[in-house]
Amino acid sequence: MNIAAITACTIGVAHTYIAKEKLIEAAENRGHSISVETQGNIGIEDELSQDVIRAADVIILAADIAVARQERFKGKPIVRVSSAVAIKQPERLITTIEHKLSQGVMS
Repeated sequence: MNIAAITACTIGVAHTYIAKEKLIEAAENRGHSISVETQGNIGIEDELSQDVIRAADVIILAADIAVARQERFKGKPIVRVSSAVAIKQPERLITTIEHKLSQGVMS
């Protein structure tokens, strides 16, 4: 599975980057590719390219604030969770997405 994600917290510092690392670790442990963009006080870092977005099977928005430029994801399945979910339960999040995609629940 190809995953594109955005992480963002209210301050835009610690939880944003912890969520990014946890999502990357969980996705890679499950054999998936993932690209993660961060958004916060310092702006957008590691911005998702159109190629990454186009290839993504799912978009994860692990954010506690409004995510900028969501129109880029039109037509893609989007999963919205808090940064706490990405930090505390990343494996469960990924396996839930796997299950829903395999069942055709997300499209």
